[in-house]
Amino acid sequence: MIQTVLKRDGRVVGFNREKIMAAIRKAMLTTERGEDETLIMRITDRIELGGAEQMSVEQIQDMIEMELMQSPRKEVAKQYIAYRNRRSIARKAKTRDMFLEIIEAKNNDITRENANMNADTPAGMMMKFASETTKPFVDDYLLAPEVLDAVRGNYLHIHDKDYYPTKSLTCVQHPLDKILKYGFTAGHGESRPAKRIETASILGCISMETAQNEMHGGQAIPAFDFYLAPFVRNSFIEEVKTLENLNDADYSHIYDCEIDDYLTRPLDGLKGDERIRQHAINRTVGRVHQSMEAFIHNMNTIHSRGGNQVVFSSINYGTDTSAEGRCIIRELLTSTYEGVGNGATAIFPIQIWKKKRGVSYLPEDRNYDLYKYACKVTARRFFPNFVNLDAPFNHHEKWRVDDPERYLYEVATMGCRTRVFENRFGEKTSVGRGNISFTTINIVRLAIECMEIADETARIERFFERLDAILETAAKQLCDRYDFQKTALAKQFPLLMSMLWNGSENLKPNDTIESVINQGTLGIGFIGLAECLIALTGKHHGESDEAQRLGLRIVTFMRDRAVEFSERYGHNFSVLATPAEGLSGKFTGRDRKDFGIIAGVTDKDYYTNSNHVPVYYKCSPKHKAEVEAPYHDLTRGGHIFYVEIDGDATHNPQAVMDIVDLMDKYGIGYGSVNHNRNRCMNCGYEDASDNLERCPHCGSENIDRLQRITGYLVGTTDRWNRAKLAELNDRVVHK
Repeated sequence: MIQTVLKRDGRVVGFNREKIMAAIRKAMLTTERGEDETLIMRITDRIELGGAEQMSVEQIQDMIEMELMQSPRKEVAKQYIAYRNRRSIARKAKTRDMFLEIIEAKNNDITRENANMNADTPAGMMMKFASETTKPFVDDYLLAPEVLDAVRGNYLHIHDKDYYPTKSLTCVQHPLDKILKYGFTAGHGESRPAKRIETASILGCISMETAQNEMHGGQAIPAFDFYLAPFVRNSFIEEVKTLENLNDADYSHIYDCEIDDYLTRPLDGLKGDERIRQHAINRTVGRVHQSMEAFIHNMNTIHSRGGNQVVFSSINYGTDTSAEGRCIIRELLTSTYEGVGNGATAIFPIQIWKKKRGVSYLPEDRNYDLYKYACKVTARRFFPNFVNLDAPFNHHEKWRVDDPERYLYEVATMGCRTRVFENRFGEKTSVGRGNISFTTINIVRLAIECMEIADETARIERFFERLDAILETAAKQLCDRYDFQKTALAKQFPLLMSMLWNGSENLKPNDTIESVINQGTLGIGFIGLAECLIALTGKHHGESDEAQRLGLRIVTFMRDRAVEFSERYGHNFSVLATPAEGLSGKFTGRDRKDFGIIAGVTDKDYYTNSNHVPVYYKCSPKHKAEVEAPYHDLTRGGHIFYVEIDGDATHNPQAVMDIVDLMDKYGIGYGSVNHNRNRCMNCGYEDASDNLERCPHCGSENIDRLQRITGYLVGTTDRWNRAKLAELNDRVVHK
């Protein structure tokens, strides 16, 4: 006797005989003889009593067909079979329409979900076909019923859901020194350890490219300057040896000579060892410059995935005060300033300057000159962004200025904002760790559903009850995914689980990754704090102190629950200020459909990114900093602070320094500066003029605005989805 039914989406529900009766009756009504209640009851009884305790929908429908075919009403069976076929075609129609839009290279939210990927190319199409067909599999077979309900109800978004079955992790901060020292195996070939700066640069690229194919998120190098610095001295010694051979002389006493800085100077008037030393320095600087130029070029041209998708790469630097480390930083900045190709701004890697008092921020600091240069480069090229090591939550008790490995105790970040530092299950560090997976909560929808409660206190309390429930669901989903991911074998991630992830060097190919991945983080994100507050109080946190207090209460509540989940489940849970791209419009579109247009809430095509002040709200950088800064301590899974400045920033690096000063003053963890930058898509010409329509260099009208979409740059807004384009058009200058 049938007791339960297994639905197509994987849910198990109680058996309902009325559904069988209704289906048979509907088929009978399409025939000349009409319905026969006696036959309907007899067939339904036979199916209910003759079936197994649990049956699938398809199995029950097969039984209905068989009973009808054996009954006197075979014409009803034909109608029922035709109905089943029509329903099957209808279920497939959505997939068919979606595939046709991909095939026809239509510009829509599916093909423009990720602005870093070109979904119009054959490989890009294959990526989208695979992505869109994998997601339903995850829904049907890998999600718990309450999680699936939350996703379908528009309360939760599971990031990189298409990668869920692969068991891949999100991101990692590469301990590049291991690869440079030992080499690694990628594919069918092996790479030897690096000896020269050129080789070190290439290995840095290959490391990130290889790991990108093993993961669904970004790749970062946490201490680019420290890792590459030794190869500057190696290259210098190599140049001295070349001069030894040319002059048939012994200059071995110069190999380890003290060098305060690697600066090119004319050789005129120099003699003896001083001339040899300077000549070797000049040659070394040239090689370092070419290596940094090649690194940037490779990171913008090497495709790691289908769809012409380059590696989503980030590099952190700025605190190596050695002459060699400073050389790496200087030539990297110079190459960035000069641009790639025809002088175009490099999209990747996302560069992140480590701002630290006593090292790289104050006029008396050793790297202050390079900090000023970094601000000049940012004013022209958007990068580097700035991570504030002086923010209280970015401090590490083991950090010492005279420690040559102090980078182990410096927070590093991913360009899209992901931050990994605190660790319950190992060393507190960013190196060799990353995010495992993350999921975002639609707090706006929760607020909308409470708007009908007239009493504000009751309304807000009801919101927190709803938020608490969805947080529980999010934590369960992340733990379920973790339990699935941890069953992966080390050999499935040849580089990541042999050299990159902390502790992975102890794994054998057929070992599971369970013993090492718990050092990563599980992120609970949120989107639309501004719209959430408007729904609850009538104003957002940028315009109301009351709303700001409530906003901090909401995110503090989320942080406290994340701490509780960490204790309960034994994982590193953190709260993430979600870098919403495709999600910003996805949540909004569904909420508008369900609740209509609500002023200030669903009346735009997007929800405001995480805890940011709305992009359309006019305020000063100072006010924006005051409002957003407190959220950075609460969102230790990742955050970012943006400021939009006007005019040609190229001539105003001081404006960038002023923003970094705000970060220092208010304890902001990570920030960046946006400004106007036009780019000719034909020849690469760039300038900062307003509304440039024709390129003064080649005459082309194919002009695009270079802009930051979430944390990274996109070379053309043609790849932006509708929601992010709407947000871009609403952005106002902060002044």
